[in-house]
Amino acid sequence: MQLDEIVAAVRAAHESHSPLRLRAAGSKDFYGGLLAGEVLDLSGHWGIVAYEPTELYVTAKCGTPLSEIEAELAEEGQMLAFEPPHFAGATLGGAIAAGLSGPRRQQAGAVRDFVLGIKLVDGTGQVLDFGGQVMKNVAGYDVSRFIAGSLGTLGVIAEATLKVLPRPVAETTLEFACDEAEAVRRLNEWGGQPLPVSASFWFEGRLWLRLSGAEAAVAAACRKLGGKVSPGAAAWWQAVREQTHAAYAGPTLWRLALPSTTPPLALDGLRAIEWGGGLRWYVTEAEPAVVRAAATAAGGHAVLYRAPESLRCLEGAFAPLSPALLALHRRLKKAFDPRGILNPGRLYAEF
Repeated sequence: MQLDEIVAAVRAAHESHSPLRLRAAGSKDFYGGLLAGEVLDLSGHWGIVAYEPTELYVTAKCGTPLSEIEAELAEEGQMLAFEPPHFAGATLGGAIAAGLSGPRRQQAGAVRDFVLGIKLVDGTGQVLDFGGQVMKNVAGYDVSRFIAGSLGTLGVIAEATLKVLPRPVAETTLEFACDEAEAVRRLNEWGGQPLPVSASFWFEGRLWLRLSGAEAAVAAACRKLGGKVSPGAAAWWQAVREQTHAAYAGPTLWRLALPSTTPPLALDGLRAIEWGGGLRWYVTEAEPAVVRAAATAAGGHAVLYRAPESLRCLEGAFAPLSPALLALHRRLKKAFDPRGILNPGRLYAEF
């Protein structure tokens, strides 16, 4: 599929007021709200456009599988540092649109922090270019970054440029026995020290801590922290990134983003803690209002991450917006997609 074919499809939908459902591999169909509209298959818009290892960036089309991009980077000893989950053949466009980061987000940052530029087809069929190929390219609003996590509601991400980073020279995973409260305490204590912590994961009374960096730094951290070196760590972190780990199993999975120092919540069903205490996963039958209230009271928010579609559509996947934020989102939607044809209801039912 060529760019002009995407443009033609969007223009035709705009003119006929026909909603479009943007899709490549469909690996994140479970995420977000309503799946509506005629499918615009983007899997054919595929290929790496440019890769400059010395300049630390890669540019690819939206339908390019993440596995292909990462294989290319691995040949040069580089990586997508935010560790996006692949699920079932995830593509670059879907990874940015969903804005999901993996275990290394704790150290490296989120998807949006690595987006240097985007070629976007808006809801009228215009091709817009934002950003570039270096970090110091921003004038005015950094549009390319707020596209990350917008779930295709603002435009078709036809092409994107991402910053890449060198793979760490050394990695070791340590394992500790501790309960939830002790895990949160330790993670925050370690987070305030100059330690090369690249990921953390607590599950059923055990805490795993991944150390990444120079060999000397990793060795010194191991001596300081103690714990038990965990064998088979690469497969372990792969299961965490791809959410095939038992912690993510369950019909209704909640994702709570909280201040890292938040003590245990009065909420049943805690399954795992990630990102230094800032991300907590619950499998619970509690009423959605109860879960959201607990997260809000702690200074965070809750996402109905995986659930039957009927529940997601009824309750909404994401925390309700305040009137001011809802008005801002509506203005953005109107500017980029005036007739509301792109992934309607996928982010919020209101647009």
